[in-house]
Amino acid sequence: MQFETIGIVGAGQMGAGIAHVCAAAGLNVVLNDVDPRALERGIERVSAGFDRRVSKTTMTAEEAGKAMARVQASSESSALAGCDFVIEAATENVQIKQRILHELDEIVRPDAIVATNTSSVSITQLAATLADPSRFVGIHFFNPVPAMALVEVIRGMQTRDAVYDTTVALVERLGKSAIQVKNAPGFVVNRILVPMINEAVFVLQEGLASAEEIDAGMRLGANHPMGPLALADLIGLDTVLSITEVFHQAFGDTKYRPAPMLKEMVDAGYLGRKAKRGFYSY
Repeated sequence: MQFETIGIVGAGQMGAGIAHVCAAAGLNVVLNDVDPRALERGIERVSAGFDRRVSKTTMTAEEAGKAMARVQASSESSALAGCDFVIEAATENVQIKQRILHELDEIVRPDAIVATNTSSVSITQLAATLADPSRFVGIHFFNPVPAMALVEVIRGMQTRDAVYDTTVALVERLGKSAIQVKNAPGFVVNRILVPMINEAVFVLQEGLASAEEIDAGMRLGANHPMGPLALADLIGLDTVLSITEVFHQAFGDTKYRPAPMLKEMVDAGYLGRKAKRGFYSY
């Protein structure tokens, strides 16, 4: 299947990042969000990303201008009707995602592929929302999308081979590397990464070391490029909590229980970089 127009539902950090890489790869993009202010911020993020590439001389100003011109913003879901491939990139909430997918099912063409950028929710469960679940697939990008090379492509129980193969081809067109993953909570990367972050919060909560010392320990002792608490701030503490709660519910294992400090920080609105405050201040 040929695809030239990509629809993205959700203009947050992930949605804007996906829009950036799609437009940079020569694809037309419809960036959609019901919140006009979120949509405006999303377009600003895409534009700022291209400005950074120009300043780093990885893209000319002319190329950046042409790429930005390929991005259309709309708060109306009807703008997605002509898209070849639509990616849901909303918050990690099953009910919200199901509502969006149900709406998309009535708008997008019957031959269009519908995908989700979920980092933890069951692809099989979400696919069941559609009249034709065989056209649904998981395409999990990592943050920040322009910088991260990996994309997990996840097949639900119902996903057709052609849909899966087309999704892998899209990932390759974007200059990313795909790994093929079976459907399971957290897939591969977050199944390993998020429990580590949660354990780092337990270590902090128990007073074994400061946030700075914990992060230095993992950077210098495990050769991680970023400590787990700084990474949590980058991902968003609300997202980390949501994924942890999905694990806890899905596996029924206490080893996945969210750290109380993580819950309390989310309740306080200390969500990390996007809130200017998390384990660190920004």
